[in-house]
Parts: sequence; C-alpha cells; structure tokens
Amino acid sequence: MTPLPFANALHQAASQVEKVMDAMLPVLQGPEARLFEAMRYASLNGGKRLRPFLTLCSAALFDVREACAVRAAAAVEFVHCYSLAHDDLPCMDDDDLRRGRPSTHRQFDEAAAVLAGDALQSLAFEILCDAATHSDPYVRCELVRGLSVAAGAHGMAGGQMFDLASENERLTIGAITRLQQLKTGALIGFSCEAGAILGQASQQSRQALHAYAHDFGLAFQITDDLLDIEGSTKELGKSAGKDVAAGKSTIVALLGPERARAQAKILSEQAINHLDLFDEKADPLRQAACFAIDRRA
Repeated sequence: MTPLPFANALHQAASQVEKVMDAMLPVLQGPEARLFEAMRYASLNGGKRLRPFLTLCSAALFDVREACAVRAAAAVEFVHCYSLAHDDLPCMDDDDLRRGRPSTHRQFDEAAAVLAGDALQSLAFEILCDAATHSDPYVRCELVRGLSVAAGAHGMAGGQMFDLASENERLTIGAITRLQQLKTGALIGFSCEAGAILGQASQQSRQALHAYAHDFGLAFQITDDLLDIEGSTKELGKSAGKDVAAGKSTIVALLGPERARAQAKILSEQAINHLDLFDEKADPLRQAACFAIDRRA
C-alpha cells in the first residue's frame, strides 16, 4: 500500500468512526446541553483517528462484522479524546491548543473540560457493554477489562502521573520507555488487540498483535518527541516545544535526534516483522508502522 492509498484508508476509517461518534452525542436542550456540547467539541474536532484505524484493521484480520468493529473503534477514540481534554488542563500539561483549535478548557472552561472527559470515558464503556458491539457477553467483558486496564492506573492514568512526577528529572532509557508504554502505548495496545478480542482470535494471533503494538507505540512516541522539537505549532495543531520547556525526559533528549530517529526506524521494522503470521490483510497495519515514523504531524 503506497502512501496515498494509505492516507485514503486512514481518512475513510476516520469518516466511518466519526459517523458513529456523532450519532452517540446528540445535540440536546436543557441543563446538560453544555456538557454534550463540550463532549462534541472535544471528540468531533478532527485528528488522525489512528487508534480506531488500528482497531478496524485488526478486526478485519479476523473477519469481524464492520458494524461491531466500528463501535469498538469509536469507544477507543472516545477514551483517547477524553485523555486529550484532561491532559490539556492547567493542572496537567497546560496546553491552550489542540488539533489546531483552542483546547476544550479554553473553549468552555475547566469544569466543562473535566466533565466532558469524564462523560466521554463513561460513554466508551457503555458502548462496549452493549450487545450491538458483540453478541457474546464474555467478549464484551474482555473488551471492558482491556480498555479499563489501558486507561487506568496501569495504563494512561499511571503514565500521566509518572510524566508529571518526572518533570525536570533525568530518567534512564528504561524509565522513559516504561513511561511511554503506559501513557501512549497502553491505549495503542488495546486498539490493536480489540479486533482480536472481537474476532475471538487465537492466543498466538493476539500475542503477535500485542508485540506489534508495543514496538509501534514506541516508534510513534519517539516521532512525536522529534516533532515537538522539529515541527511547528501550525503543522502540529498543538504547541511545539512544550516537552523541552517543561524539562521532560524523552528518548530524543537522551539519545539526540539522529540516534532517536534511527531507533524509531528499527522499532517500526520490528513491528512489521511481528505481523509475519498474517497475510496481505495485515498490509494496512504494516503501512501504519511506516506512517508512524514518516508523518509530519
């Protein structure tokens, strides 16, 4: 798959998922209307939708019904968008710009951003619990458990705490890798494994996707860190240079840009190798691993 078809596939997946997300966030009247407005603003404001793309691609490997896969993909994206709304808060990463627009707390206020994030996370689990996502209650429980771990203290939330606690500290490469696996890699991991859970895939297939996601997530984060120092605010849609200003330890800061770039390439290639178990249906995932290190935003 060449870059242009991949970009088209990514756009098509985003459109599919956004239709489902939009339908699940009605425009209401009454006291709670502002909350739904903030939820819509935080989640329907563009972005690559890479995590739901990974879910759709992994589900396609096991011939999961598209209607089921897109619901799980929407749940993943709602959790991702909740995390962005909260990460941008002044008490967290303190950023006024997200996806080229004012952050949710800047467009509304801090209370609305907190509540919107809370509600988006709750909505994700509501989706996964619904029989429309899968007829087998055991599969639905597996999905709920997997997303709970990815979003919780052993995943994103733990990674964010680790990140805040380590500002202006010099971390080892092992500690940085663990931080990134928690904060970024955990949800990417679930995004890839969700399709296998929906498809009730073999343990071997799930392990291959888990290994792919591990290396993909690290390569993706290294590229993010490179873009933070090399990209512009206009390109990124968020404030550039934030990590350096905050004194955060990154693999780029530790190794330097060129060695970090080489490491990201190695990780991308390793991620692709983990997909040897699968046929050409895994090509979109292979191309995603290339996209992770070649992107400019």
